[in-house]
Order: sequence, then structure tokens, then C-alpha cells
Amino acid sequence: MSELLQQVCIAVRKIGREQVMPRYLKVAHERKTDGSLLTEADLATQHALIEELGRIAPYPVLGEEMTDEEQRRLWAEGQDGLWCVDPIDGTTNFVTGLPFFAISVALIKQGRPQLGVIYDPRGDELFYAEAGGGAYLDGDPLPIKRPPAELKRCIAGVDFKRLSKDLAVRLAGEHPYSSQRNLGASTLDWCYLAAGRLHIYLHGGQKLWDYAAGSLILAEAGGVASTFGEDDFWQGDLWKRSVIAGLTPELLADWHAWIRQSI
Repeated sequence: MSELLQQVCIAVRKIGREQVMPRYLKVAHERKTDGSLLTEADLATQHALIEELGRIAPYPVLGEEMTDEEQRRLWAEGQDGLWCVDPIDGTTNFVTGLPFFAISVALIKQGRPQLGVIYDPRGDELFYAEAGGGAYLDGDPLPIKRPPAELKRCIAGVDFKRLSKDLAVRLAGEHPYSSQRNLGASTLDWCYLAAGRLHIYLHGGQKLWDYAAGSLILAEAGGVASTFGEDDFWQGDLWKRSVIAGLTPELLADWHAWIRQSI
């Protein structure tokens, strides 16, 4: 682990313990214009991340709880280095008491993630990766469990809400996998796939902070991802990107073929 990654891991775990967990089940919430929830914990955590990451490496910080205009400006200005953070992914879970939410931090350079850290403060699990350095869960290399060889034996992470009606109906009635889960925090979905807790994954549209860290963690664990329209996951709309992913290239090929013939 590089010194930079070590510092980020320490900072993210500290913020999770000091800013997120003391507010768990104790904060009021409001709805943003897109209908998602926002709490004092989201704002406090984002503020703490901006301060801590700025001390570690003085790159601008793009956070979920910023305006669209500010996010796009930071992206355009941050090609030589940009922190991308989701202060609490899974805010609905956080508010209602479902113990599945996370802090996500990625360092992006020249449009690609170089470092990713995702922390589940409720389970005290820290997932992290650096480009070319492998992916880990609290020091253990990922994946922890190898996936089955056949698609029909796989556990799939599927977010039905953002899929077309036709694809969602076909998945519900003719799915090619063994079983399906939808846990409500995209950043942790990527980590669970990288760990082998899930084997394949499908999402109809994620924002940059949903996938920036997790896609690197999956790639460094040996997994692969694409989108509905592109074999290269990093092509297409930066701000709303579909995800078709698998823990092995073979599983992705079978999963991808099934999805594309169904859309």
C-alpha cells in the first residue's frame, strides 16, 4: 500500500466513525430535486472529506452534494488530479436503519481512477485499490471467494428501478442467474462483486461518484465491466453510465450477451 493510499484509508475510516455513525438513525432528512434524500450527515461528511483530502493531496474535490454546474466545472478543471467523493451512498438505508451504506473516495487523473477507497462504517469494512496494485478488504486480497463458472449458478446484483420495463420484466420472468439482490448502495454493490459476494451486476444509470472508486476496485480484483452500448466501460456519458459487470471475463461475456439481446 502506498503512503497516499494509506493516508486516505485512515482518513475515510476516521470520518466514518466521527461524522457518520454518531448520526445514524438520529438525523432528519429532506428531499433533493431528483427525489433522493439528503441529511445533515451527508453535508458534514462531505465537508470533512474536503478538508482531510485537501491536506493529503491538494486536488479539487468533486462531491455528490454539489450543484451540477459545480461538478462539471471541477471535472473540466481537474484532469491532472481530482478527488471524487460520495459522502454517504445509500442515504435512504442510512435514514431508515438498513445497515448498508458507505463512504466512497476516488482519486481520478486524466479521466481514469487511480485510487479508490470505500468504507462501510456500520460493518467496519474498508475496501481499497490502487491502479496496478490489486484490490483489498482490510488487508485481504480480493476476491475472497471465487465465483461459479456458470451464469445459471450466479448471484446477481440488479437495480430494477433504472432499467427499461421490457428488460426488467424479462429479468423477472426469464432470468439467466440463480438469484438476485438489490441492496440500495451502488458503491458497496461494486465492492461485494469484487469480493465474490455477488458474481454479476446490472445497473441502468450511475453517476460518477457511484462508480469511480468501485469500478477500480472491481478491475483490480480481476473483474470487468461494460455498459449497454460500449464494451469499454469508460466510454459514453460520464454523468449517467449503465453498468454490466462480472467477476470474471467469462461471466461478463455470457451476462453481456444475454442483456444485449434483451434490450
